[in-house]
Amino acid sequence: MKSFELKGNLREALGKKDSAKLRAEKKVPCVLYGVDEPVHFYTESADLAKLIYTPNVYIVDLTINGKKSQAIMKDIQFDPVSDEVTHIDFLKISDSKPVKIEVPVNVTGFAKGIRAGGKLQIEVRRLKLLALPKYLPDTIEIDVTELDLGQSLRVSDIHLDNVTILNGKSIPVVRIMVTRAARAAAQAAETSGKGKK
Repeated sequence: MKSFELKGNLREALGKKDSAKLRAEKKVPCVLYGVDEPVHFYTESADLAKLIYTPNVYIVDLTINGKKSQAIMKDIQFDPVSDEVTHIDFLKISDSKPVKIEVPVNVTGFAKGIRAGGKLQIEVRRLKLLALPKYLPDTIEIDVTELDLGQSLRVSDIHLDNVTILNGKSIPVVRIMVTRAARAAAQAAETSGKGKK
């Protein structure tokens, strides 16, 4: 999985007043969990754009006052009016402990069913995985080439080495919807076939 470097500074004071002051200075209050005591720090709002506004998922290489940790972003809060980031929770990870994280689905291939006039429907855009950090993929590649009209690919059809998918096995991830045009073409072909007999 790709990594993202982020620098932070320990907060000298806590509370709503101090948080509001940081936000006014275009800084974002953050907390790092998974350590003995939660670490309260802040980072520059501008440094977060490429971490947040992207479909990618990253392992974050955090440096707080010179101390390095690896973490994942667990929770993010936005201002309901301005839509600016107001707070982020990070979870420290280690090479020896499995981590739960949502990873985006990337669909590849040109399905048989689309050639026949069907429409690709992506039902699940992210899947929840459990794995050691070193086994986490950047994306989950799903090849739909063999999917025909009305067929779907479920969680149980996806196999990843050293990774457990936590979503329900029967959940469809992608499906090929039968459109009116595809249904009409199939009926026309069937009628034409009967006529030839």
